[in-house]
This record gives sequence, structure tokens and C-alpha cells, in this order.
Amino acid sequence: MDLDRISYLPGHVIDQILSHLSIKEAVRTSVLSSKWRYRWATLPNLVFDNQFVCVAAQDHMIVKNKFLRTVDHVLLLHSGPINKFKLSHRDLLGVIDIDRWTLHVSRKAVKEFVLEIWKGQRYKIHSCLFCCQSLTHLELFNCWLKPPSTFKGFKNLKSLDLQHVTLAQDAFENLISGCPMLERLTLMNFDGFTHLNIDTPHLLFFDIGGKFEDISFESTFQLAVVSIGLYVNFEINQSRFRGNYSNLLKFFVNLPNLQRLEIQSYFLKYLAVGVVPLTLPRPCIDLSYLSIRINLNDLKEISAALCLLRSSPNLQELEILARQEEQTLMITQNYRWEDVFFSCPEMHMRKVKIDGISGIEPELDFIRFLLLHCPMLERMTVIPVSNIGTELMRQLLRCRRASRQAEILYLDS
Repeated sequence: MDLDRISYLPGHVIDQILSHLSIKEAVRTSVLSSKWRYRWATLPNLVFDNQFVCVAAQDHMIVKNKFLRTVDHVLLLHSGPINKFKLSHRDLLGVIDIDRWTLHVSRKAVKEFVLEIWKGQRYKIHSCLFCCQSLTHLELFNCWLKPPSTFKGFKNLKSLDLQHVTLAQDAFENLISGCPMLERLTLMNFDGFTHLNIDTPHLLFFDIGGKFEDISFESTFQLAVVSIGLYVNFEINQSRFRGNYSNLLKFFVNLPNLQRLEIQSYFLKYLAVGVVPLTLPRPCIDLSYLSIRINLNDLKEISAALCLLRSSPNLQELEILARQEEQTLMITQNYRWEDVFFSCPEMHMRKVKIDGISGIEPELDFIRFLLLHCPMLERMTVIPVSNIGTELMRQLLRCRRASRQAEILYLDS
């Protein structure tokens, strides 16, 4: 008789195999032998996504009902601890069943909780989730958070990802300040709060994109990676900012160890509010990558960008993204980059990428300036907007370069 190798596999080997399978595939292994039957019920990671329930029918109610029944069945038979619980299905609505599932996994001391509602209105998170102090990772999409008055934060949370969420201003402040171990924070397309005070001493990664009025950092001395986008264009009444008020200085004062910075959408316009210094009081000596979306017709934005370049002595890679919707506005006074960048330090960038330019003079001045002041430059990649002809390429090839090894790659779209 042939030896049934599958049935006699050690338990730890079976668990290792099951850990690489989806819940759907793991449940099917019950038919292999009695040793495999219900072995899946001790899996610590439960992921219910589009691969979990796949029905070849157009009736969304059929898909939804099967999804709900199957999740109930899995949770009923599951007997071990739950480290990760993820709900993310294209037909998942904010149904009352989610409250029951959340209560169930919170009693299992779940560590990672991911809920993504892809349809319908924002789902109100059940209050029991805010009592789950075992959480180390929380990820919510299309949800409404209303913590109870007794909520004091998540003391063990290290990663927080909130996208398309609604949260009151005071609730947001209490949430952030109540997560002292937080290392990664993502905020995208939120409403209910417009002032962001990020006070998290262990934060390493911060990614934000949305509509807000103000942002500041406190005790974020370990923060190394920041990507920030302001999704609304705004006009600032400069007269209400008196004296030495400066958004640039306020933004960077508690960010001494930045290594990577992405300034997206209209955030450079925000940074340019108030006094724009020639340099930051404390240089960003660890900053090696900088990406800036800029209106090269705006002198305030140009000055803010130059301040960052002057203050980043070890910058290796620079990306400039032109805000094309504003490039038709003509600058109101003559200037040259060499004129505004007086007391120019030597820049050490090795790679530069310039995307979305249309060939207007301020853009060409900027390119000429970089080529003349980057003796270590190895490659400059230029990506223009479509249909601007070959004149731009000819002008670029005529530019003088401080670096003999610098090459210009012109990627015509």
C-alpha cells in the first residue's frame, strides 16, 4: 500500500502550508484527510476579499448573501486566536453583520483589523473596536469614526491607515495623541477635521492627501518619510500674517531627520505663505529625495522651492512636477534663477526628473540653473506635455552643464 504522505505530514508543516493559502483554499483542504479536517480553523489570519467569494452571476444580492453566510460560517468554526481580520469585497456594503463580526474578533484580541467598504455610504464603526487595545494595525476605508467618550487611544497601535473617513476634529486629535507607539500614519480624503497637529514621538512614515487648513508637527523627531498633498487650490490673504510668520519654518521645525519628502498638489503654495527664508535655520542634512509639484510662474512658490534646495546639502534625487493647469498664467516680473538663488551652495544631486513642462521660459531657466549648479549630476530626465514639438529638445541640448557626465533624457509623450 502506498504511504499517504499528505496525511502524515507534521502539524507544523501543515500549518505552514495553510498559511500560504487563502481562506477559501484552506477550507477546501478539509477533504484531504482527517488530520487536515478543520485544521484551517486555527489559522490566525482571516482575509475575506474578492478572491474569497467569487460567483459567476450578475446578481449582487446573490454575491452579498453568499459572502455574509460564508464569513459567518468561518467565524463560527474558527477556534484559534485571530491576529489579522480583513474585510474587503467589491460588493460589501455597510451591513449590520459587520458589527457582529467586529465584536467577535475584538474578543479574540485581534492585532490587525482592516475594513474596506467599497459601496454605499460611510459605515459607522462599532464602539467595541475602540476597546480593542491589542490592535497594532488599523486600516479603514469609507468609514465614519465616532469614538465613545471613554476612548483613550490605542496604546499598542503602530500603523494607522484612514481613507475616505469622517471624523470630528476633537476625535481626530484624541485619536492621534492616544497612539504613543504609532510609527506609520496614512490619511487620505477625509472630512470632519481641517487642522492637523501630529504629535507622535515614534512616527517614521506619514502620508497625507486631502483638504485641510493647517498642519503642524510636535515631537516627531524620528519622522523620516513624508508625502503630503493639499487637494484644494486656495488664495491666501497675506495681510493677515504679520511679522515673521512663516509656514515653512513652522512645518520643518520638528522634522530634523527627514530622508524623503514629497510635496504634492498645492501644498507648496501653503508652504510659501508668510515669510520665505533664504534657508531653514537647521538644514535637512539627511534629506536624500525631494519631489515638488510647483507652479513655475509663481515667485513665492519658486522662493519656497529654492529655500528647500539650499537647506538640503545632501540631496541626491530631485523630482519637479509642473502644475500644468497654472502654467498659462504669466509671471508678473522679470527674473532669472541665478538672480534669486544668490549665495548658491554647490548642489550634489545625481538624478533629476522634470515632468509636465511645456517649454515656457521660467521652466527653461530652471533647467539651465540646475545644469549649471549640479556638478555631480549623472542624469536629467525631462518629460514634456504632449504636442509641444522638438524645439524644447533642441534648447535643452544647447544648455551648458557643470557635470561632464550629465546626460539629458528627453521622453516625448
